[in-house]
Amino acid sequence: MVNRLNLSLIKTNKGNSITDLSDQSPVLLVFLRHFGCVFCKESLLDISKLKEKFLKEGIKIVFVHMSDNDTAEAYFKKYNFKNLEHVSDGECKVYGLFGLVKGTFSQLFGLKTWIRGFEIAATKQIMPTMQKIGDGFQMPGIFLIKDGAIIDGFKHHSVADKPDYETFIQMCHI
Repeated sequence: MVNRLNLSLIKTNKGNSITDLSDQSPVLLVFLRHFGCVFCKESLLDISKLKEKFLKEGIKIVFVHMSDNDTAEAYFKKYNFKNLEHVSDGECKVYGLFGLVKGTFSQLFGLKTWIRGFEIAATKQIMPTMQKIGDGFQMPGIFLIKDGAIIDGFKHHSVADKPDYETFIQMCHI
């Protein structure tokens, strides 16, 4: 998958490598879709609600996105993330290193996607927007990295998949 050398080349907006950060504490590396995506917004909302729990457990949250840093920081502030380290990957090279591919039609627009999209709109009042900076076909994923190694991961089979973020906290205790 990804080796320590590759992780050391991935730099955040603050100039830190993912390897260095993961040597200090576990890193939850969250690969987002474009910022107009309803599922991306839901992920940010869910992680925001668990942010204190992650921090209490010593887990550093780092987002990977396809936007420029200024746009991303303004967007993250909407979800109460300030002074957040993140990785701008407009060419999706880091996504590729982690095996995150472009979605198929059914992964992006299938029945499951429509049903979950309507559910999110109805229950959480989260709506898609036209702010589509990045590749709308890119699939998301989440990885827990500790001491430069991936100890757990979740690759979405559909953009509508909803990871269990609590399992990543539990993995740090194993």
